[in-house]
Amino acid sequence: METFISVLRGINVSGQKKILMADLKTLYEELSFQNVTTYIQSGNVVFNTDSGLSNQDLAQEIEKAIQLKYNFAVPVIIRKATELAQVTAINPFLKDGAIDPEKLHVTFLAETPQQRNLEKLNTYNFPPDQFAVIGREVFLYIPERYGDTKLSNSFLENKLKIAATTRNWKTVQQLNAMASLLPPE
Repeated sequence: METFISVLRGINVSGQKKILMADLKTLYEELSFQNVTTYIQSGNVVFNTDSGLSNQDLAQEIEKAIQLKYNFAVPVIIRKATELAQVTAINPFLKDGAIDPEKLHVTFLAETPQQRNLEKLNTYNFPPDQFAVIGREVFLYIPERYGDTKLSNSFLENKLKIAATTRNWKTVQQLNAMASLLPPE
């Protein structure tokens, strides 16, 4: 049995692509996932499965089920519990004690970006906002309002040519804590 975290892109935003979390939990259970738990309304789900499927295959299975049930497409990004624990451990902005953790975000990428797209992204600079790409995550420090940053989810998707979804640091930490409470692998 392995623990996974799925983050859905663009549900329940401004009344678009509405999915009740109770219904999402039921959908995951219908896919034979166990210990399904949701967190807030933006599509964060922690669950166990012994399916043996890869992150990508799990994401595709969930995307297909959502499409069938709701008749709209929702990108789903999956991380194993061990991968999310690593994300919380390597955030480069945590090393700077002057940075307020409430100003941190993580953009989860569906896959590792191609080098040429990373190089292109690294040509952008929008102070005071900062970013660091490590593997399949973009770590963000947004000292003002996230809603005002140019380093938006859409901007990162456009530059990296990859599906992505962003969560604030508090949510990332909460999902990590929830995943650690599920039965061990």
